[in-house]
Amino acid sequence: MTAPTAERATDRRRGVPPQPRPTRRTPLRTIAWHGLMVLVCVVSIYPLLWMARSSVVPESEIFSSPSVIPSGIDLSNYPAGWVANPPGFGQFMLNSFVICVGAVLGNLIACTLAAYAFARLRFPLKKLWFAVMLGTMMLPGHVTLIPQYALFSAIDWVGTYLPLIVPKFLATDAFFIFLLIQFMRGIPRELDEAAEIDGAGRWRTFRSVMLPLTVPALATTAVFTFIWTYEDFLGPLIYLSDLNDYPVPLGLRMFVNAMGNSSYGQLFAMSLLSLLPVFITFLLFQRKLIQGIATTGLKG
Repeated sequence: MTAPTAERATDRRRGVPPQPRPTRRTPLRTIAWHGLMVLVCVVSIYPLLWMARSSVVPESEIFSSPSVIPSGIDLSNYPAGWVANPPGFGQFMLNSFVICVGAVLGNLIACTLAAYAFARLRFPLKKLWFAVMLGTMMLPGHVTLIPQYALFSAIDWVGTYLPLIVPKFLATDAFFIFLLIQFMRGIPRELDEAAEIDGAGRWRTFRSVMLPLTVPALATTAVFTFIWTYEDFLGPLIYLSDLNDYPVPLGLRMFVNAMGNSSYGQLFAMSLLSLLPVFITFLLFQRKLIQGIATTGLKG
């Protein structure tokens, strides 16, 4: 009797339910599986490769071929696109960073405090407020678009960055509050009790115990807030009217002319450059981001 057979016989005598046998993949099945994965990767990355190729070829060759291999290298689209639309693409990127930094700080501060209250504190109607908070996640953003614009217009905030930044400091992103609540609920309450025995109050417990242990979820919140704010087109389109205040998405739109004089080569060149901050952010926080997703239930 082989060792696995003897082990299964022992488990049957002990009343342990049999475990399913691991399935073996044949070489043909493994090759087919890897081939499918390679095909999915190629299909996913094709638009990016085609955009990179289109940024280094003359305007007349962009839509002439679906190939990702350029017939030649012409980098003139990059310097031309950088200064094509005053005040310049550098100013658009700077404006985007200003908005993103404000949004990230707002979400980190407000959402963390709100999540700590729901996860650890006791207050009247806590379950009702939690249900209301979850209900806002189901509400499409377009439903509140007109009331928000009327409110910001009444207080003379239209035309500034305030409508894009200030709401973040009021914990309006219920998704991140829920994410942080899920993470904080996994932290043992014994740590809070030990801090209270040592004389720490609620604020010190939050600052010295909860915050250091919540770093992966905070990194996930910061990265997603940065990416979603950086790529937001509708918000800046509604609230900003001065070209000097435009962020990157509105700056890219200026390369497309409804009258037919669009500069697609410069558009693809600046689109490729605009991806660098997102790519660098992901590389810097990749480890914390994956850890935060794995420990907050976002992985599904």
